[in-house]
Amino acid sequence: MATCFCASNSKNAVRIVYNASMSFRPHGNPNTKRGRTPPPEDTFEEVAFLKALGEKQKAVSLKLMDGQIVHGWIEYYDKNMVRLTRQGAPNLFIFKHEIMYITEDAVRKK
Repeated sequence: MATCFCASNSKNAVRIVYNASMSFRPHGNPNTKRGRTPPPEDTFEEVAFLKALGEKQKAVSLKLMDGQIVHGWIEYYDKNMVRLTRQGAPNLFIFKHEIMYITEDAVRKK
């Protein structure tokens, strides 16, 4: 809000507005952000990571969205799911949207 100075007790007072020409917002589209661009939503490295884990049969741990952790190795993957092969337990088909993260285990599957 601009500050107004005017002479009181006068009907013909002249209004002088301080900072009237100063804008508080940058010119142009107010929805545009300045500075760094945000990182991309997808780095396209997921396929390479899953392929490397599957080819080498690396032991992995998958933490699921419900907090459960399952262990095994990735035998197969596609756009929507991962097949986790486990030793001494049934194999699992897990939807990717149910996986919080995947980590390599220190022990390698033989």
